[in-house]
Amino acid sequence: MEARDILIRPLITERTTQLMGEGKYVFVVAKKANKIEIARAVTEIFKVKVVAVNTANVTGKKKRLGRNVGKRPDYKKAIVKLAAGESIEFFGA
Repeated sequence: MEARDILIRPLITERTTQLMGEGKYVFVVAKKANKIEIARAVTEIFKVKVVAVNTANVTGKKKRLGRNVGKRPDYKKAIVKLAAGESIEFFGA
């Protein structure tokens, strides 16, 4: 897999923006990607040094619209910790 196929998008929430202050960034990643591939992809795309990668499989919530029941998709997220002094800019200044 190529680096652009592994990292799907950054996950931006209130909690993840707080983690950015600690040097941790959260990404939605491909389900089949492992920690080593994720670390290489982040290093290749953003030119930063990765210290640790933690992953979690997130189950989609069940949602209803009237009597119809649906489900949001499952996804895998990765919490990437960068070396001290490193950062990633998601929003253009």
